[in-house]
Amino acid sequence: MPDLLLELFSEEIPARMQRRAADDLKSLVTNALVDAGLPYEGAKAFATPRRLALHVAGVPAASKATREERKGPRVGAPEKAVEGFLRGAGLSSIDEATIQSDPKKGEFYVAVIEKPGRTAIEILAEVLPGLIKGFPWSTSMRWGTGSMRWVRPLHSIVATFGPETEEPDVVPFEVEGIVSGTTTRGHRFLADEAFEVRRFDDYAPKLEKHKVVLDADRRKDIILNDAKNNAMALGLDLVEDPGLLEEVAGLVEWPVVLIGSFEEEFLEIPDECIRLTIRANQKCFVLKNPETGRLANRFVLTSNIEAVDGGKEIIHGNEKVIRARLSDARFFWNTDLKTKLADNLPKLDSIVFHEKLGTQGARVKRLEALAKEIAPHVGADVDKAKRAARLSKTDLVSQMVYEFPELQGLMGRTYAAKQGEDASVAIAIEDHYRPQGPSDKVPTDPVAIAVALADKLDLLAGFWAIDEKPTGSKDPFALRRAALGVIRIILENGLRVSLSDLIGRAVARLSVNVEGQKTDEIIADLMSFFADRLKVYLKDEGARHDLIDAVLALGGQDDLLMVVRRVEALGKFVASDDGANLAAGYKRAVNILRAEEKKDGAKVSGEPQAEYFREQAEIDLAAAIKTARSEAAEAVKSEDFEAAMSGLSRLRAPVDKFFEDILVNAEESEIRMNRLRLLSEIRDAVHVVADFSKIAG
Repeated sequence: MPDLLLELFSEEIPARMQRRAADDLKSLVTNALVDAGLPYEGAKAFATPRRLALHVAGVPAASKATREERKGPRVGAPEKAVEGFLRGAGLSSIDEATIQSDPKKGEFYVAVIEKPGRTAIEILAEVLPGLIKGFPWSTSMRWGTGSMRWVRPLHSIVATFGPETEEPDVVPFEVEGIVSGTTTRGHRFLADEAFEVRRFDDYAPKLEKHKVVLDADRRKDIILNDAKNNAMALGLDLVEDPGLLEEVAGLVEWPVVLIGSFEEEFLEIPDECIRLTIRANQKCFVLKNPETGRLANRFVLTSNIEAVDGGKEIIHGNEKVIRARLSDARFFWNTDLKTKLADNLPKLDSIVFHEKLGTQGARVKRLEALAKEIAPHVGADVDKAKRAARLSKTDLVSQMVYEFPELQGLMGRTYAAKQGEDASVAIAIEDHYRPQGPSDKVPTDPVAIAVALADKLDLLAGFWAIDEKPTGSKDPFALRRAALGVIRIILENGLRVSLSDLIGRAVARLSVNVEGQKTDEIIADLMSFFADRLKVYLKDEGARHDLIDAVLALGGQDDLLMVVRRVEALGKFVASDDGANLAAGYKRAVNILRAEEKKDGAKVSGEPQAEYFREQAEIDLAAAIKTARSEAAEAVKSEDFEAAMSGLSRLRAPVDKFFEDILVNAEESEIRMNRLRLLSEIRDAVHVVADFSKIAG
C-alpha cells in the first residue's frame, strides 16, 4: 500500500518544542486521514533543529464510497425542524428526501447521503495546507510580508505519496507561496546543498549522507554512548542528565562529542554548583571520579559540526566561557561563606512570601514555633528543630541561590555544615523541602521531619485561611503536593500523630484574617482535603478505593498510619470467604433496615429483647453479636485490626442462619421490631471497624 512522506523544513526550532511538535504533526495528519476514510498501518514522526518529518505507512490509494440514511422529522413537522434536517443532511430541498412509513410513528423524511470515494492524494492536498497553517505552536512568528504564523520561517515542504514499487507522486498544494515538492536540504554547515527525495526509504539515508541524523532518540544514543566512552577512556564516569540529553539532542543534527577541562582549583566549589553552572551556561555534561565520587575537572560538550582541527577551537571557546562562569560561582561561594546563616535572618523580613501571609521572616517565626510543637511527636530534639526551622530559609538570600534558585536547601545545608551547625540541623535545612514529587525521597531524620511537616502544614493552613485553595486542575501554590508530602512523611516514617491536632496548631499560628472562617471550619475542610489526597496515595499503592471509603466513612480518622493499617486488614478480611459472606449478609440487613426506616420515618434503635425471640437462630445471632462486637471493639482499642476482623468473622455463620430461618417482617409488630433491632445490631457491630455499605460487590 502507498506511504506518505511529509517534511516541513524551517529555521531552527527550539529544542524544548520539538518532541511535542512531532507528536502534534503525527496526531493531526493521522486523525485527518482516518476522518476521511483512509485508515493507515503505522506512523512515526521526527524532529531535528530544522525540520519536522512524518512517515505514514499503509495508506489506501483512495477512500471508499459511502451511503448513509439519515432519519429526519415527521411529515408535517414545523418548518424550523425541516430546515435543520435539510441543513444537517446537506439537502437543498425537501424534495430531495424520501418519505418512509412507520406503523407506530407515521410518515417521516429520510435523506440518503451518498459520498463517492476520493483519491488519497486529493484528500491530502485538501487537508494538509489547513493543518500546516493552523499548527498548534505554543509560540509562533510571522516573517516577510505574509500572514502565516510558524515557530520559525518555513522554507520548503516535501510531500510525496505512492507505493514502494512505483515512482511516488507529489501531493500538490501551496502554503503562503511555498509549493510542495521533493526537494530538501542537509546540514546547515556540513552539507547545505539541496537534494531530491522520493519516499521515506531513501529520505532517511540521504539525510544521513548529508550529515543529518533524523531520529532524536538515535541522536541521544550517539551522544550518551560517545560521552560514556570518552569518559571511560579518561578513567571517569559520566554524570547522566536525561533532561539535558533531551535538550542537547534537539540542538544538533550531527552530534559530535568532545571533552573539555577547567582548572582543578574550581573543584573547591560544591559539585552541584559546578554542574548547574556548566549545564545552565553551556549545555554541557560533567564527569566524576569513580574513586572519590566527586566531580572531575572535565566536561562533555556536544558540537553540531565536524571541525577540521578535531574540535580544538570549539573546546577552547567552551572552556573560556566555563572558566568565567565558574569564577563567578566561586566568588558567590566565597562571599556567602563569609556571612553566617543566622545573620541573613533580617533580610527575610523584606521578602514577601504572600501579600496576605506576610514576609518570609514572619513565616520563619511561625515555622520555628510549629516545629517546636511537632518535635516531641516525631522523636526530634526540640532545640535542634527550632534551630533548623529558624535557619531553613536563610539561604534564599545567598548569592548562590539567587543565581541558581534550584539550589535552595542544598546550599543552606552546605553552608550550615561549613559553619559548624549540628548535622541534623544542616540536614533539615535541605530536607524540609522534601518530598517535592512522587519520586522524591522523604526526610527521615527526626529534626528534618519536624521542620518538613511544619513547612507544609503552615503552607496549607495559610492558603486555606485566605481562601486560596486548589480549584480543578489549577494549583499555583502546589498545595496538593504539600498535602501528599505530609501523608508520605507520616506513613513512610511510621509516625503516630493526630493530623487534625497538627493542622489546628498551624492555623493557630497564623496572624492573618481568616476570611470569615472559623478555625474549626478550616481544620475540617483541610482534613477533607487530606482524605482525598490519602485516597489518591493509597490507590497508587494498590489499595481498593471502596475499602478506603469504608474506613474513612467512620469519621474522626486523623491517625493516618492507623487508617492505612485498618484498610490493609479490611482488604485481607473481605478477600476471605468469611469476610465476603459477612459483607453480603450485612448489605442484606442494611437494605431491609433502609426500606423499613424509610417506611416508618424513623431509624431503628434500641436493644432487642430476649422475651420476643421465637427461634433459635435469633437467640444465637444475638449472642454472637454481643461477643463479636466486644472482641472487635477491644481489638480496635488495642489497634489490632486483624484481630478485630477475626472477631467480626464470628458473625458469618449466625447471620447466614438467621436469614435462612427467620422471616424478619413477622405479623406481630413486637416480634418484627425486635428482629429489625437485631439487624440494627449487625450494622452497629460491623461499623466498629468499617462502614461495610461502602464496600463494592
